Amino acid sequence: MSLPIATPSSKRPAATNSCRVCAPLGSVLAFRGLRGCMPLIHGSQGCATYIRRYLISHFREPMDVASTSFDESATIFGGQSNLAAAIKNLVTQYRPEVIGVCTTCLAETIGEDTEGILREITTEDPSLPPIIHVATPSFKGCQYRGFHETVAAVLNTVAKGGKPMSHVNLLPGPVSPADLRHLREIVEAFNLPLLMLPDYSETLDGPSLATYAPIPEGGVSLAEVADAGRATATLQLGATLEPGPGAGLQRDFGVPLVKAGLPIGVRATDAVLDSLAALARGSASRSSDLDSVVPSWLSAERGRLVDAYVDGHKYVSGKRVAVVGDPDLAVAVAGFCAEIGLIPVLVASGALTHRMASSLEALGLAPGAFEVMEDADYDSIQRRVVELKPDLVLGPSKAYPMTRALGIPLVRIGFPVHDRIGAGRILHLGYRGTQRLFDEVANALLTHQQDSSEMGYAYQ
Repeated sequence: MSLPIATPSSKRPAATNSCRVCAPLGSVLAFRGLRGCMPLIHGSQGCATYIRRYLISHFREPMDVASTSFDESATIFGGQSNLAAAIKNLVTQYRPEVIGVCTTCLAETIGEDTEGILREITTEDPSLPPIIHVATPSFKGCQYRGFHETVAAVLNTVAKGGKPMSHVNLLPGPVSPADLRHLREIVEAFNLPLLMLPDYSETLDGPSLATYAPIPEGGVSLAEVADAGRATATLQLGATLEPGPGAGLQRDFGVPLVKAGLPIGVRATDAVLDSLAALARGSASRSSDLDSVVPSWLSAERGRLVDAYVDGHKYVSGKRVAVVGDPDLAVAVAGFCAEIGLIPVLVASGALTHRMASSLEALGLAPGAFEVMEDADYDSIQRRVVELKPDLVLGPSKAYPMTRALGIPLVRIGFPVHDRIGAGRILHLGYRGTQRLFDEVANALLTHQQDSSEMGYAYQ
């Protein structure tokens, strides 16, 4: 028996209050994890403005996103001259180490041969920096797909084979800068050299500078990415990814692909650490048990998290929850909710993967116990929330109008978080991120109970 799945867009002609943002936005986010990269949107100026606005309001960091600025003429006759002029201007103004070109619905709808145009441009001027192209029309998918297809395009374009090296590739998915820093800390604690793609932990959460840097410091270099085909293994995070960006490295260079869900919760984090421990044992060419490989500080964090579960269980157990977000995050958070005694009644995403239900079943969640909504908008989500009556919603800021109208507390996770400071520093992953999330969930339920009580509550 499979989980019930609702796909509202199959029955409705349009979205009302969309639960997704456009594919080029995901592409720009991934390109920001390359060192010295300037993203270039091949389409209208409005697309670049929309993407820049969304990313700035979430990360609270300045953001330059270039555009080929399609006008009526380019829409009819093609944007080749616009693309050539944009690249020339970029090189003159920014001097990027690499240019990331992603296409919009407009360029793809008119059938623009962007790949062919770029070949002509680079042939005419061999001095140009490397240019990586990815097709990201939003009619093919949302930011989730744009992000992963960009990572795949970078690997397919840059990665090389050769003599095996000792490092591990980590493909973390669209997580927060704080998550990226913590993942690096965890992997390096196993004494494993790391290549993480993308890495926008500094480019989208950097220090205050006296002088504006159009291309911030940080990110992984193309020279490092070139070694991805020589890695010991690739660890790809994301339960719904099939096959995912790491499959190309396995196919072309024989790099073993290890898949795991996002490490949110004790069991999910244990699984990722088990994979890292196995890689560490193999790298050291020795046999050892898990406890001798996992760093003591990680074991201590796990113990504190389990203790917190015990302390707060009575406040969360039996409460009903709805989860909204990108597919991999929504699945991982739903698994965490079930682990702490919450009852997931709805797991929803604006993306369409056809794999959320099976991924949830793989976590051991009871088939048919709750609903899965893919390709959803907030209008359809709200109608189900009204009927299912959850006590809590975990999701991005776009869920706030719904939760406010229904009087339900909202714990903000994922992207976008526009109405709070520190979105880039929200830690979701590992025992540490799970600890933060558990505390916030328990306290949100306690706060709501206090605020809705006639006489309030205080410890005397």
